[in-house]
Amino acid sequence: MEQENRQKSQSLLSGAMLLMMTTVIVHLINIFYKIPITNIIGEVGRGYFTSAYELYTPIYAISMAGLPVAVSKMISERMATGRYKEVRKVRDAAKRLFLFTGILGTVLMFALAYPFSHNIIGSPNAFYSILCIGPSIFFCCLMSTYRGYYEGLRNMRVTGYSQVFECIGKLIFGIGLSKLVLNKAYGDFAATGMVFGRACESKKDVVLAAAPYSSAAAILGVTIGTILALIYCFIIYHKYGDGITEEELLGSPEPVETKSLVKTLITTVFPIATSALVLNVTNLIDTSTVQSRLKHAVAIGEDTVRAAYPIIDEINLKTDDIKDFLYGCYGVALDFRNLIPTVIMTLGVSAIPILAAAYTTNEKDKMHSAISTVVKTSTLIAVPAGFCMAVISEPMLRVLYPTSQTLDISYPFVAIFGIFALLLAISTPINNMLQAVGRADVPVKSLLFGATAKIISNFVLVGRPEINIKGAPVGTVLCYLIIVLNNLLVLLKITGVKLKWFECVIKPAVVGLISSAACFGIKYLCDQFLPSVNERLPINIGFVTCVLCTIVAIIVWLISLMLFKVLTKNDVLSLPKGQKIAKVLEKLNVLG
Repeated sequence: MEQENRQKSQSLLSGAMLLMMTTVIVHLINIFYKIPITNIIGEVGRGYFTSAYELYTPIYAISMAGLPVAVSKMISERMATGRYKEVRKVRDAAKRLFLFTGILGTVLMFALAYPFSHNIIGSPNAFYSILCIGPSIFFCCLMSTYRGYYEGLRNMRVTGYSQVFECIGKLIFGIGLSKLVLNKAYGDFAATGMVFGRACESKKDVVLAAAPYSSAAAILGVTIGTILALIYCFIIYHKYGDGITEEELLGSPEPVETKSLVKTLITTVFPIATSALVLNVTNLIDTSTVQSRLKHAVAIGEDTVRAAYPIIDEINLKTDDIKDFLYGCYGVALDFRNLIPTVIMTLGVSAIPILAAAYTTNEKDKMHSAISTVVKTSTLIAVPAGFCMAVISEPMLRVLYPTSQTLDISYPFVAIFGIFALLLAISTPINNMLQAVGRADVPVKSLLFGATAKIISNFVLVGRPEINIKGAPVGTVLCYLIIVLNNLLVLLKITGVKLKWFECVIKPAVVGLISSAACFGIKYLCDQFLPSVNERLPINIGFVTCVLCTIVAIIVWLISLMLFKVLTKNDVLSLPKGQKIAKVLEKLNVLG
């Protein structure tokens, strides 16, 4: 096993595909986590759950301070030039920094829990959820020491598999603990009619009264999941090591002093950390703006808001709960907003060590290959997946949330995020590639302009009672449009890469649109004919629609790939077992 990590070092696409597969598994687990969680804690509880994440996400990013990306970049640069002793020293320096930032981030989370929940977003009941997710920052920081190190060695397995362990822990403990809290609430209701000090008249009242605590129990599963993932990383490292041999260490140049190396690490981290800080503080401001303006819209036009959503009166929501209810419905859509971008993000993670090494050694061909591969693969996946998600957004949500009465509010948001999936998805890989070539300052500048547009949009649109929460995704789209256009143009200018737009963007996008059109056609036919035989079908009509649309879209996509000869031989060779696949496709004459 001595050189296992070296032997299994991965190309950009093979490493990215491994991360994509584990990411898909993670998303499937998340579906089995968030759907029952939403059904258990209700939409109001989901609002508390989402609000806790909105504080957690920026503090998590600040605590991490770009260290995984910086470690991956520095490790890959030193591996490319044979400085193996420095590789080990980078790892040791990163451990100390991660320990410090993990403690700092957790303390900051606890310190901000009360003012954020009570004063900033006006949801005091989110306080308990924030406290329960706070410790996960410490464990995530320690875990990311291992992830960043192995990513720099171009071994994505540790990152991918640890994500799966993390999600399994979240699934089991999150659902189990929230269910325990709700069962206790039902028991108290049956015995006394009171739930956590609040008088209840029905089971719906019980869910509302228990929501602050069942939400906190659900999110505690996240913290437990990070502990399990950290244990996995620790075991893997101490069992298999990093694949650097004693001979390589002996032949390696003497490393620079630790103080100098730490200084280089901090210098590398700073612009990446600034980018992460600005992004996540912006998201925090965005969340605060959306919720405060939504509260304002309810305050000045409650009748208008109630008229727009009759379900509010049907479930007898009080005025104070309307804002959290609508934000909870939006939170359901936010899960799907990140579905495709999270998969595409793996391209950026896999590209960092390859592009950083190529930039260090000034290998133009490798830089061109890395950037083209990321853009082309992102378009190939995000366009068809996003548009098909938009087409089947309503039946998909009805299958996943069969008992929910609020899907008419949520599914239009899912459709919007699907249409703009490529824009949302490609942002992070482009940021990663800019960081890999030492220009992490560029995303910061782009983000400042994008964030300004986003916040202004929220303030103007969400605060209008007739628009309310429907205005939230508009600012998101504007923000990402500004970021992606500027960052991509700057990346191409810095690296001197001349992207073949027709091959990398237009042809893959056309293939995606063709498959999406087929998906739309099947959806239309299902809407026309399946309801007439609804009573004779033993399974859910929405499920049938989703399955048929997905199968047809995939078949049309594969056929279109071959007809338009979108894939080249180099694309296929980058895949696992690419040689065998390339031979078959060459015989069929379908490679470009």
